[in-house]
Amino acid sequence: MVRVGIVGGTGYTGVELLRLLALHKKVEVSVVTSRNDAGKRVDEVYPSLRGFIDTVFTAPEVDGLSDCDAVFFATPNGTAMLMAEQLMARGVKVIDLSADFRLKDPGLWEKWYGMEHACPDLIEQAVYGLPEFNREAIKNAKLIACPGCYPTAVQLGFLPLIEKGLVEVDRLVADVKSGVSGAGRKAQLTTLMGETGESFKAYAASGHRHLPEVIQGLEMIAKRSVGLTFVPHLIPMIRGIHTTLYAPLLEAGGEAVQALYEQRYINEPFVDVLPYGSHPDTRNVRGGNVCQIAVHQPQGGRMLVVLSVIDNLVKGASGQALQNMNLMFGFDEAEGLRIPALYP
Repeated sequence: MVRVGIVGGTGYTGVELLRLLALHKKVEVSVVTSRNDAGKRVDEVYPSLRGFIDTVFTAPEVDGLSDCDAVFFATPNGTAMLMAEQLMARGVKVIDLSADFRLKDPGLWEKWYGMEHACPDLIEQAVYGLPEFNREAIKNAKLIACPGCYPTAVQLGFLPLIEKGLVEVDRLVADVKSGVSGAGRKAQLTTLMGETGESFKAYAASGHRHLPEVIQGLEMIAKRSVGLTFVPHLIPMIRGIHTTLYAPLLEAGGEAVQALYEQRYINEPFVDVLPYGSHPDTRNVRGGNVCQIAVHQPQGGRMLVVLSVIDNLVKGASGQALQNMNLMFGFDEAEGLRIPALYP
């Protein structure tokens, strides 16, 4: 039985981790931390977990976490990097859902996240946790940098095309839409339902902090520089990301692309390639760890359109983190994640 801890157990991704881990047959949730709720039972704060999790929240301290085999950080950016080195020195594997270890260039990280990195020496040890691309490295990792939600949907959508060198990688476009839970659980005016309801807007069009992560990931696949226009939007729903990707084909013959996607993902348990011309809906993946993908070639031209949808809290965060943990400990990759989406 693997003993795990969760730092940041009261945010959306932390609670989602608890929901998924509650049914994992080979995991014991031994520590869940929260500064504000220390001393309270988890199921007192979240009655939805009554009968599944009876742990008491504790303060986030290295000594209290050091008996764990693995610790998840479901925390704001800048927290995991303060504790990861000490935990790893005690033999604890670290799975970070924040952005602390995603970017390989510390200077670039500091530019986009507005703070000095506390342990830049650990960045090179961090393995980027996109299983569909980095599975073998994840198996031997001691520190996982889980991808962001936007980068997950974008990279999975583009990956087969870039691997095969079929598109102009300096002219890629990602038009992405996210529900409000992507902003986290903290109270803020811009994500109140009274502000987001009956409205739809783009934001950070001049540069979103996930942009360098997406480009870094696509360049790892392409093995060359990549040009990407990335524009996120906020839509009035709680969960879900819908990504519309535009990729100019280098030459005609897009009819073979559907077969390429089906073959590339045939053995991937959490990527579902829909029939050609389908339109995936975010409700089809809500609560599940699946990325649904559909391919279009409008008017038979050279501009390929790829639709990619995920639940930002599951495949875009906690579910993918659990997928990584399963790989790290040699478990069935789908353990604890065989759950259908919620409908309606």
